Amino acid sequence: MSVTVETLEKLERKITLTLPVDTIRHEVDSRLKKLSRQVKIDGFRPGKVPMNIVAQRYGYSVQYEVMNDKVGEAFQVAAVENNLRVAGQPRISEKEGAPEGQMAFDAIFEVYPEVKIGDLSQATIEKLTAEVNDEAIQKTIDILRKQRRTFAQRSLESAAAKNDRVTIDFVGKIDGEPFEGGHANDFQFVVGEGQMLKEFEDAVLGMKIGESKTFPLLFPEDYHGKDVAGKTADFMVTLKKLEVSHLPELTDELAKSLGVSDGNVEGLKADIRKNLDREVKGRLMAKNKQAVLQALVEKAELDLPQSIVQSEINRMIDVAREDLKKRGIKEADKAPIPDDIFRPQAEQRVRMGLVVSDLVRAKELQATVDQIKAQIEEMAASYEKPADVIKWYYSDPQRLAEVEAVVMEANVTQHVLSMAQVTEKLVSFDELMGQS
Repeated sequence: MSVTVETLEKLERKITLTLPVDTIRHEVDSRLKKLSRQVKIDGFRPGKVPMNIVAQRYGYSVQYEVMNDKVGEAFQVAAVENNLRVAGQPRISEKEGAPEGQMAFDAIFEVYPEVKIGDLSQATIEKLTAEVNDEAIQKTIDILRKQRRTFAQRSLESAAAKNDRVTIDFVGKIDGEPFEGGHANDFQFVVGEGQMLKEFEDAVLGMKIGESKTFPLLFPEDYHGKDVAGKTADFMVTLKKLEVSHLPELTDELAKSLGVSDGNVEGLKADIRKNLDREVKGRLMAKNKQAVLQALVEKAELDLPQSIVQSEINRMIDVAREDLKKRGIKEADKAPIPDDIFRPQAEQRVRMGLVVSDLVRAKELQATVDQIKAQIEEMAASYEKPADVIKWYYSDPQRLAEVEAVVMEANVTQHVLSMAQVTEKLVSFDELMGQS
């Protein structure tokens, strides 16, 4: 076998492979003989089918299979011998004009790029910090109390107030015409919780049981209902039922009902703090990791293998089509989705993946067995039966690989933070959690 390697453009390479015809022919004959002992053809006993009939029926497919195998093997050997890190799948085609007794093939492919990471000591990163304070714990307790609230009928003279639950009938019209989703009977919502538009809630405030009211409502331009967004509707609302909400007191009984092992208020607060600490740690890790990866990519120079980018685009299109299918879109698998929609995101993902992989390899930041074990144990600790969760992770190589990736990214984050110019920014619990 002879091999020549050419550089076409940036990351694109071409290998020309020359194989002896006899090598192909001998392998085809060998596989046909093996096949003749297995195939069943009417009129012949098993193992007694003449070779010329086997060759006539299966020769083309066997030759195609052999060519693929032999050329593929030759390509892999050539890539290894020439220290080529192949990215994606090669495009292989037979080449005309080969010497007598030879077959020639061109394999065009891309190689992984050389990644040049700049001076990380010049990178600037804002590292977020946060802590769980008493206010965050109290807010969580209030949410738990609200989940267990009860409602009691108000008197006929009472007026709807914030935190009351109202039951209403309503009809909305735009230019005198009803619109889809613009009417309901016996509709319930708690005033002040944002389930309805503020103007709608404001109109209901102060109403009494049996009272009706008509009012205009301007839908926001970005309203999710595109047919009514930016339009003004006239609503008529009738209040049919009015209930006041009662929150349970923060007592040991409430703590017990929430499954707190200690069965008291202090135990409840301790459990909440523990869970919030875990949530804060996870949020901070995710946000700081993203900042680190962005800084790392900005310090890196590399060409992108377009074959890898295209594979990522194809994967993202498949995910999008699957999402459309789940939403009930007919023939979602045939939906025309242009590559350009996902190209910027795909390029960013590929760029980030290549830079991270290069740094991991260069600085030996691979996840260790002990790190993976510690990560799994930490994740399992929040479950009722940690041992079962640990066993669940170790029972599936795919799940283990996902944990390994998390640990590796954490190693990369710590390495870059140790090298870069880092400023810490303390953010509030609500800001970190995306709450107002």
